[in-house]
Amino acid sequence: MSYRNKTYVTFASEDISSYRLMEAWRENKNIDFSFYDAHDLYVARDTSKPETIKRNLRERLKNAKQAVLLGSSNAKKKGGDGSSFLAYEVDVIIEFDLPVVVANLDGARSINRGFIPRPFLDADYYTLSVSFQPAIIKFALDMYSPQYASSGKSGPHYYKDEIYKSLGL
Repeated sequence: MSYRNKTYVTFASEDISSYRLMEAWRENKNIDFSFYDAHDLYVARDTSKPETIKRNLRERLKNAKQAVLLGSSNAKKKGGDGSSFLAYEVDVIIEFDLPVVVANLDGARSINRGFIPRPFLDADYYTLSVSFQPAIIKFALDMYSPQYASSGKSGPHYYKDEIYKSLGL
């Protein structure tokens, strides 16, 4: 299902290489990983004013059905600083109540609160932390995102080792 729903990938600018790797996974015919990238909509030029960029980010998020946060200490810092574009994206994700898969860039399979921006933690927002691997991210987008709204869960969650084993990880 991840290939049908627009997915918004959010990250600290320092982690752009990991985003580019996700794009490469999607293009690689030998990797079963696909997502409809909401970043392809409402493209802002680097010379755009901050208000224009924020308006375009909001439009992209309005069209997204789910989000992937590339989890890192940079994402935690910027996502909670109240002034960066990542902080703006986090606030809009909460406003729109989008499911958020936190892909831990250090490969951890558990919750790393040092990677989750403070606004998600303060709101006790239902997130799902996974390792930064295509199979588990795809699984989370296919399984967690569709049941997110009806789950009634809150706070950070993660998949137990059995899920990783079932995926051959």
